[in-house]
Amino acid sequence: MALARVVDVEGSGPRLPGAVMAVTADGEVAGSVSGGCVEGAVVSEALDVLATGDRRMVTFGYSDDEAFAVGLTCGGTIHLFIERLDW
Repeated sequence: MALARVVDVEGSGPRLPGAVMAVTADGEVAGSVSGGCVEGAVVSEALDVLATGDRRMVTFGYSDDEAFAVGLTCGGTIHLFIERLDW
């Protein structure tokens, strides 16, 4: 599985640092990192981490330039670290 963990929040954010979401290779999800705002995009990133084995930092936020992009409606920015977890 892959774990996505909130490592930093700028401004208003839906979850505090430490919040975790787990994603299995078949797309099962447990936990939340954004209360639903960007969960779909995080699942896609996590599945890519599972496929490549490459951990990564990803950032989701909102700006007027990105009004139609995936983002947070609360106006803040969250930084996530996503890594593969092998048992």
